[in-house]
Amino acid sequence: MKFEIRPYHCSDLLMYYQICLKTGDSGKDASELYRNPELLGHFYAAPYPVFEPDISFTLTAAGNPCGYIIGTTDSAAFYANCEKDWFPVLRERFPLPPEEDLSLDAHMIRLIHKGHLPNPDLAGYPAHLHIDLLPIAQGHGLGRKLMQTFINTLQKKNVSALHLQVGIANSGAIRFYESVGFNRIAEYEKAIAFGIKF
Repeated sequence: MKFEIRPYHCSDLLMYYQICLKTGDSGKDASELYRNPELLGHFYAAPYPVFEPDISFTLTAAGNPCGYIIGTTDSAAFYANCEKDWFPVLRERFPLPPEEDLSLDAHMIRLIHKGHLPNPDLAGYPAHLHIDLLPIAQGHGLGRKLMQTFINTLQKKNVSALHLQVGIANSGAIRFYESVGFNRIAEYEKAIAFGIKF
């Protein structure tokens, strides 16, 4: 199988939604957990290549997208863009669910209505990222290559530091981030924040 990392192309967006869903349960397939298969991608994947395609990279297997690394050079600016040009339409499409609805769909819709809230613990790490690989791409060192591609791009843009958050249950991802040089910044009830300074 031939793998390749290339810049994001707008035709990749649909696959980004699918990859986000198929890795959305702490790295495992979340397809059976959501009634609407697009909700995870609306929040965690699609806005990044839409707003910052120049730092979005697609991993392909025999030409077909099987992973990505996406993010932003400036989290505060990205959050502002989402509030202005991304979330309003989604909030109209997905009204707030009733309080008694405890489904994962309802949780994601509430996140869309809540929007991104800046975390003061991460103020010194302006950039952030998301990286997801389908099983076919795992175990080949490709995550490390994607990460290096992304970091090299940020450094060329004079970005000073980078953060990410990972679910506490995702032990494989935690080991990976520690192995590529990220340090723990803060720990929360369900997630750990990692950061790296350049």
